[in-house]
Amino acid sequence: MTTDPGPANRLADEISPYLQQHKTNPVHWLPWGDAAFALAQRDNKPVLLSVGYAACHWCHVMAAESFENPVIADVMNRHFVNVKVDREERPDIDQIYQTALALLAQHGGWPLTMFLTPDGAPFWGGTYFPATPRYGRPGFVDVLTAIAATWHQERDKVDRNVAALSDALRRVTETASAEPLPDRVVDRAAERLVREVDPFFGGLGQAPKFPQASAFELLWRAWLRSGREPFRTAVMTTLVKICQGGIYDHLGGGFARYSTDDEWLVPHFEKMLYDNAQLIDLLTLVWQGTGEPLFARRVEETIAWLDREMTLVDGGFASAIDADSEHQEGRFYVWTADEIAEVLGPDAAMFCDAYDVTPNGNWDGVSILNRRRSTTLAAPEVEARLARLCGRLLSHRRTRVAPLRDDKVLADWNGLMITALVHAGLVFDRPAWIAAARRAFSFVTTVMTTTDGRLRHAWRNGETRADGMLDDYATMARAALALRELDGDQALLALAERFVQVLDDRFWDTDRGGYFQTADDGDCLIVRMRSAHDQSTPSGNGMMLDVLTRLAAITGRTHYRDRADALVAALSGEMVRMPAVIGRLLNSLSTLDSMIEIVIVGVPDDPATQMILRTIAALSLPERLIQPVVPGATLPDGHPAVGKSALDGRPTVYLCHRQTCTPPITEPEQLRNRLLALSPRAAPNF
Repeated sequence: MTTDPGPANRLADEISPYLQQHKTNPVHWLPWGDAAFALAQRDNKPVLLSVGYAACHWCHVMAAESFENPVIADVMNRHFVNVKVDREERPDIDQIYQTALALLAQHGGWPLTMFLTPDGAPFWGGTYFPATPRYGRPGFVDVLTAIAATWHQERDKVDRNVAALSDALRRVTETASAEPLPDRVVDRAAERLVREVDPFFGGLGQAPKFPQASAFELLWRAWLRSGREPFRTAVMTTLVKICQGGIYDHLGGGFARYSTDDEWLVPHFEKMLYDNAQLIDLLTLVWQGTGEPLFARRVEETIAWLDREMTLVDGGFASAIDADSEHQEGRFYVWTADEIAEVLGPDAAMFCDAYDVTPNGNWDGVSILNRRRSTTLAAPEVEARLARLCGRLLSHRRTRVAPLRDDKVLADWNGLMITALVHAGLVFDRPAWIAAARRAFSFVTTVMTTTDGRLRHAWRNGETRADGMLDDYATMARAALALRELDGDQALLALAERFVQVLDDRFWDTDRGGYFQTADDGDCLIVRMRSAHDQSTPSGNGMMLDVLTRLAAITGRTHYRDRADALVAALSGEMVRMPAVIGRLLNSLSTLDSMIEIVIVGVPDDPATQMILRTIAALSLPERLIQPVVPGATLPDGHPAVGKSALDGRPTVYLCHRQTCTPPITEPEQLRNRLLALSPRAAPNF
């Protein structure tokens, strides 16, 4: 690799849509890599690291104000080596420097603007800076000149910041430390978390509000265990408000990333694959225990959006849809009363009444469609009529300038969606959803997998970027195990085990336990992060606890259970402090402690076997594991159901819980009753 990239913008050959957006900036952007840091060392310049993503509104704003401004670009080019990173393509880099920013007592977010030494050590930073002083923020040129002056004239200040931040970053990787695990840790976490839920509008805390699916799954599991109404109310209030609010696209389906207000009316309009995967999964789980038609409708509409707008020809799922179109956030999605009257004619009054459209609008003079005045769907005939009107408006909306779709495929986000589609497809008996999951799984495990079995993180237009990270392997292993529950496919089990082997070989922290985010043979970053915290996606360590728990039960191999126990021990110090940010880990711990293993001995495509699967799918059982035993397959030695066979040649079920199995079950109604005896609140109308 050349050590002198020269004075030019070098992003043209990058595959990231975000980096492509900046390839014509007058800023001499370089991609992350050795060449950029070698240039900084040669010229004794600090590195200006700018991290964002293609669907980010404030990233667009800063680009238009500063990065496309030749005067500001000249200041950047004279004083800094400028490096652009797509946070979705390199979440490992983003996590390090977001953590550094937090250590500077500043709020994180995107665009992230960090100033680094030529060896990558951070010494100062922020997020969005306006071109000139406003919003209580200094102007970007003032920031640039001050940092440049400090670098050349007061290097001792830089050195002190570097030393302090480097030490703090090192200590952050050790915070997920071992401590004695308290009794009832999951229940105590749920009790603490439920007190943080907004009782009127749902969600955690105040605006901005994020869906935080793992946290609300934790509360739902607490309801299933305890029957305590506050847990159920918190989940139901939140999901109803989200499903009826403006954060949901009532014409095209799909959820936006977060709400800028307490009431879920005004979204940050970008749609991310990972949010929709997690909400599909949570809505499906809660529908199983409530039968709420609203949740089933939103799952169906969101998967229709996924199929229509996010599925690529090769079968993988695109990453995101931008918040902006025609340089305005939300322009594609909002309406005026006059526009709706023009499209719907005499039906406009009914539609406007249902979807909160008024002459003055509900946001900046326009209307964000929502149905917040109702907590349920209307009568079927009313919903059918509204659906037809929505279809007409959706057709009209397609004539507008559409937001950008970020069409790169990310292994971890695809893994989340694959698992969600498998669960929803089984629960709602939608084979097409499962087929879509299989196609995406095949894409990632072939096109995005190297000849030595290692995953790549990102793909676009026939090229891959970035080595696979913890989240890639964890979510794809979980997706393999979800698919395996349908038919007992041993090839899927082998893939999951292979992914875990890579993590054990290359990612495991041999000193303290837990998995690092990056492999030991990957890029040399200033620190290898190890965390139990959920970010916008579930924690990779939390996901791995679930994967290891399931593999231990499926294979009977003590290594997996030992590794699961070691993971819990390594991260136990995090489990009661901040339950809102470790929901995935706590949910996986619940599965480890309370798994219900459902052994089905029979031919997968036998109609009687399918009826058994549908019976299981009708119940909200987040801790269940379906273990198909097909002809010729055996359970591992030591399994409580080893050697058990089909009764009278019929598909037969054995429920195994805490190393004890029931007598054989062949009737679906008997199976349902047995499962409800283990989890009485797993079905609606109990």
